[in-house]
Amino acid sequence: MDLETGPPHHPRAGKPTARGRTAVIVGILLVIALIHLFRVGTYLSGSLFELYYGYFSDIIVPFGMYFLLCVKDTSFRLLRHWCITALLVFIVASAAEVMQAFGAPLFGRTYDPLDFVMFGAGVLLAALVDRVLFERIVPFWSSRTLAVS
Repeated sequence: MDLETGPPHHPRAGKPTARGRTAVIVGILLVIALIHLFRVGTYLSGSLFELYYGYFSDIIVPFGMYFLLCVKDTSFRLLRHWCITALLVFIVASAAEVMQAFGAPLFGRTYDPLDFVMFGAGVLLAALVDRVLFERIVPFWSSRTLAVS
């Protein structure tokens, strides 16, 4: 059995599947939701508590948004390039922050210019995980040339 292609008798052996990618992405989004649901920050203290409540969501929400768009990158050709996906996520997150500056809270209430840096960090981290980490360790991730299943 070849580790790259899987068992030879399997009809879809070696073919990346949208279903497998979707399962990984749903797992990522569930972890993000559970972190928020169980209020992990309440177990921290001192500067870690402050950093968590000040910036963690500003990093992890764009991270999740990036992968949420990756679910549809097989359907929308525009989303197949990571730069476009990253830019769209950054624009949406930034628009929400600008709305806060004008007194229209969407995802939060306090405008903080450092949030833009955190959005960028979250998006870039997601792109690195997508294009470097998952491409190497998840056999069916492959470069945006997926068989839609």
